Amino acid sequence: MPPTPCALCHTSRALIIRPKNNQKLCKACFLALFEAEIHNTVTSNSLFSPGERIAIGASGGKDSTVLASVLKTLNERHNYGLDLLLLSIDEGIKGYRDDSLETVKRNATQYDMPLSIVGYDELYGWTMDQVVSQIGKKGNCTYCGVFRRQALDRGAARLGIKHVVTGHNADDVAETVMMNLLRGDLPRLSRATSIVTASAASDIKRSKPLKYAYEKEIVLYAHHKRLDYFSTECIYSPEAFRGSARTLIKNLERVRPSAILDVVRSGEDMARLVPAEVSNSNQPLANTTDAAVAADEEAEGEAGCGSANGRASGGEMAAMEQKLRNEEKATGKETDFTLQGQRHDRCKPPSTTAKKLPKQHLQRCVRCGYLSSQPVCKACMLLEGLNKNRPKTEIGVSVSVEERY
Repeated sequence: MPPTPCALCHTSRALIIRPKNNQKLCKACFLALFEAEIHNTVTSNSLFSPGERIAIGASGGKDSTVLASVLKTLNERHNYGLDLLLLSIDEGIKGYRDDSLETVKRNATQYDMPLSIVGYDELYGWTMDQVVSQIGKKGNCTYCGVFRRQALDRGAARLGIKHVVTGHNADDVAETVMMNLLRGDLPRLSRATSIVTASAASDIKRSKPLKYAYEKEIVLYAHHKRLDYFSTECIYSPEAFRGSARTLIKNLERVRPSAILDVVRSGEDMARLVPAEVSNSNQPLANTTDAAVAADEEAEGEAGCGSANGRASGGEMAAMEQKLRNEEKATGKETDFTLQGQRHDRCKPPSTTAKKLPKQHLQRCVRCGYLSSQPVCKACMLLEGLNKNRPKTEIGVSVSVEERY
């Protein structure tokens, strides 16, 4: 039986079946198509401006490594005129983050980008190892998410940078959509689906150039480009709520490959139903609980901390990486498969009825100087609980939220 030709060039042998649509492609066409789709995401959403300094949130994982590689390639190919650098956060997790930071240092050399590292111990006087030893693994992602977001903002502020890009992919966004649907939180869904997010607590904006890229395709791109990345999962992440949403998304993907983008697009459609006073990122947040927004921080912190490798259902990404290595050794082999599924009917749009929400006024945290709607910011309140040997995973309803997703 003759080899299957590439669906695009029709000359080279197809080596890759795209997880997104089962299209059979050769290596060169897949890499070119992946980069073209990221370029289209960047240009169609006007993510960057010429001369802009961009900090790439680098964890050493596959997402941030691919993001750095693709942005460097596109910046040179399409003359974006960007000044790119790497910004890493050291949470202080021995056996995980210390090893991944070695990968980031190698990436900085390989891509000829400056690297800045900000540590939890430096900013907060606590490492995540110390936090977990005191509070246990339950709820530790809430602490890490709050600390990590503020650390990225502070690190960028030190460098005089107003724009941070993160490696959140389509799987991450779909999981966040599913998490917010399970919570019944439409307003937070609006913030989660935006490709550019801003916080009322900071003048630093964030964007997700890989928002529509499948996690499996990111693995394929990293493999065929021979990128150097760290693929060990965070030792504290399995207890996170995101794992349940991830399992559901992966099960849907097996039945219907387009399910991930379907969920993302549906989340965007539902987000448009949110009243402007709730969804507008330039407006202060409503009077919700800090625990709810801490969950926002957990969702972003966990999805962007580079710990997703191996954390999918059954270690799916780690298994996929091993499979790619094994297939590469067995030359001349080709594996084909067909997924069959049935389109489901879309759910009835939720009600657009919303209560009138009070505005809040920003001020500086009296302890750390971080912008907050309260005299003491969320990170300092969590630190107070730690320092008093009395963890505060949840904060009372009477305390308003100082920042948005």
